[in-house]
Amino acid sequence: MELNRRKFLAAGSALGALSIVPRVFADWEPSSRYPDPSVKVIDQSFAKYKVTLAKVERIATGMRWAEGPVWFGDGRYLLWSDIPNNRIMRWDEETGAVSVFRKPSNNANGNTRDRQGHLLTCEHDSRRVTRTEYDGSITVIADQYNGKPLNSPNDIVCKSDGSIWFTDPPFGILGYYEGHVAEPELPANVYRWDPATKKIDVVADDINRPNGLAFSPDESRLYIIESGSTPRYIRVYDMTDGGTRLTGMRKLITAEKDGTPDGMRVDVDGNLWCGWGMGAEGLDGVVIFNCDGKRIGRIDLPERCANLCFGGLHRNRLLMAASTSVYSLFTNAQGATVG
Repeated sequence: MELNRRKFLAAGSALGALSIVPRVFADWEPSSRYPDPSVKVIDQSFAKYKVTLAKVERIATGMRWAEGPVWFGDGRYLLWSDIPNNRIMRWDEETGAVSVFRKPSNNANGNTRDRQGHLLTCEHDSRRVTRTEYDGSITVIADQYNGKPLNSPNDIVCKSDGSIWFTDPPFGILGYYEGHVAEPELPANVYRWDPATKKIDVVADDINRPNGLAFSPDESRLYIIESGSTPRYIRVYDMTDGGTRLTGMRKLITAEKDGTPDGMRVDVDGNLWCGWGMGAEGLDGVVIFNCDGKRIGRIDLPERCANLCFGGLHRNRLLMAASTSVYSLFTNAQGATVG
């Protein structure tokens, strides 16, 4: 098993590093001065997370729509989805090399890792959630509910008890750019996969196009982005029944007129780091909220940020999948290990 695991960590490198040629935003350059003016303190409580001698860096570009970043600390690399190009990409922290990890990827979107270190992936085109085994083989976690096909699993997190939680909006079956056209046969639910029964159950069925989701550090809360409402907002639920059910829903954050949230992750202090964009020019990037929903910080990017994760040796390197590129910023925050 250990040999297979090492092979899995090395997967993708045999395809070789790519020469990624920027197609847009070729004139963007990192700040020439410290502190980076694109990292903004909105509330003084965010100041401690800002590293004065760190700036936003672009570590890869040339994608069509970058999504679902996930960090592999044991291999020191980042994976993310390039949905329209039907591939999962890889960036190696040590060398900076960018390569194709998997193609075709079934128009993969969200990614995370389970508690054994496997890659978990939401696939639009195949309308399923999969696990990549250490030997590279693929195991289907879920592709239907009550005998009907899922819509297009979008984002995914894994709880410490081994359960897998994912959202299932219809984005991947609305056209041929990120999947294929099909009629939805199920509501846009949020599901929980049980590690004991290997079955999925609906945990939320009243969200208009559920999107990104994340657990609080102590797993007492689950945050879910509702992307079908205008404006978009972030719901928060309390966990009940031994952490298997959701209760006490309330709206925590409303996007209003300054862009929209997409995916998010939390740090060890419970702050939400949210991919942001799709509003007026100058609103693209990452917005940071504390656990009470108060906006405390912002990172401006030249492109809309879909999703993000923490990586690096100390989980303090923010890695942001933003439209055609992936950006990096060292912070004084540490990503929580949940999800």
